[in-house]
Amino acid sequence: MRILSAGDEFVGNDLLKAAVRAELSGTTTEVEFRELSLPWPIEPFGPVAGVNEASGTEEDVIAALDDAEVAVTQMAPFTRKVFEAAPRLKLVSVCRGGPVNIDLAAATEAGVAVTFAPGRNAAAAAEFAIGLLLAAMRRISTSSAELLSGTWRGDYYTYANAGVELEGTTVGLVGFGAIGARVAKVLVAFGAHVLVSDPYADRAAVEAVGAQLTDLDDLLRRSTAVSLHARLTEETRHLISAEKLALLPHGAVLVNSARGGLLDYAPLADALWSGRLGALALDVYDVEPPPADWALRDAPNVIATPHLGGASKQTADRAASIVAAEVGRYVRGEPLANVANPDVLTR
Repeated sequence: MRILSAGDEFVGNDLLKAAVRAELSGTTTEVEFRELSLPWPIEPFGPVAGVNEASGTEEDVIAALDDAEVAVTQMAPFTRKVFEAAPRLKLVSVCRGGPVNIDLAAATEAGVAVTFAPGRNAAAAAEFAIGLLLAAMRRISTSSAELLSGTWRGDYYTYANAGVELEGTTVGLVGFGAIGARVAKVLVAFGAHVLVSDPYADRAAVEAVGAQLTDLDDLLRRSTAVSLHARLTEETRHLISAEKLALLPHGAVLVNSARGGLLDYAPLADALWSGRLGALALDVYDVEPPPADWALRDAPNVIATPHLGGASKQTADRAASIVAAEVGRYVRGEPLANVANPDVLTR
């Protein structure tokens, strides 16, 4: 069987190939690998011919496939052009939570199953979100940067400028998927009062972790801090707009480590300067990387990291194992576990 391993600088080809070989070690299938090395994350991902968050080109993928039956990847763009040029391809196993770099309609028309890896970075992303929340509420990052630049901010210990504890504070979580649910458990353990807004969440599951399910407007009005954990869809794009920001209590903290498109970035600088937002912590952006004239560079109380929420070694290891397991199921003729285009199974 010919398999394309299209790795990158995070989930690399060595990791992918080793995981696939380990998965297939108990079978009689002989594997011949083709390799494509992609430049992400050294070079940011972007749209490629109708798919999103991809790295590399259609031409590179087509050349590397070379009649492969299976492809494993995280970032390679699998577009209509790619599927039309790869008639022997039957499975693309993508090691990320949402296969946005795959044209699912074209894959289905071509009879190619596409699998994904839900929850592969849930632990890493949840920990990172908690870290951003703590850093913003207790001025950890901003005070560190000021101290290293030569400024001792003793005034941060004054009552007017002191931070806020998680214990006893109301924190709102927008989204209750694999990551949001983990964050909720940790916050409850800290002693926070946790509100959840998610139209698809099961109320019993929310209440089981000690949180309360409510609507978005109520959550925003009641929360001292808000962290975003929703998936980006047309329904959730700019879910937090200027109108929604106005519902927050004065001085609230806002964290976005999910997807840049969930948040309207245009009103954020003014909200920080006016004090409507007491602090803002970001790991994702509407444009990545942000432009040189980005208004938030000079705004007060901003923490900004370069899309690192899922960047743990365990995430990469887990991602490779998940895609390899799908390859194993395919080889053994077993049902695939996480199919993004289930209609293909009836073709």
